[in-house]
Amino acid sequence: MEERISGVMIYYYFVCKRKLWYFMHEISMETENENVLLGKLLDENSYKRDDKHINIDNVINIDFIKEQKELHEIKKSRAIEEAGVWQVKYYLYYLKKRGVTGLKAKIDYPLLKKNFVVELTEEDENQLSVIICEITDLKKQLQPPEFHEKKLCIKCAYHDLCLI
Repeated sequence: MEERISGVMIYYYFVCKRKLWYFMHEISMETENENVLLGKLLDENSYKRDDKHINIDNVINIDFIKEQKELHEIKKSRAIEEAGVWQVKYYLYYLKKRGVTGLKAKIDYPLLKKNFVVELTEEDENQLSVIICEITDLKKQLQPPEFHEKKLCIKCAYHDLCLI
């Protein structure tokens, strides 16, 4: 059976593998986190005319899709841009594997009034296959990866848990 890898898992893979491990083991610390709540508020109040939160197979959740076959992901800032880019590439990859082609993708930063196009290359597809295997292996681990403090950690919902 195929492992259910979500877009959030791909995102966390690039942010912090320890956070990803907690998430995959259903340890959630984000419900009360100020940064998470701000991101949700931004998402709810941006692009109100578009159909939003398109859930596909309970695996990926696309923020919204425009008529021109263009999927969009809304982000608060460019602080963790690489993670957002790979999350969107994964959406394109996931849909392509299920026969949906010809899609374009954009990441939108409403607070910055900027956006940019994300494309999926064959090299990206190969890299995503490797990432999916690594995520699957990480989930099987009995303990989270070792904690390594990063600049991002201070704003992370899991920060206090990691320090225990």
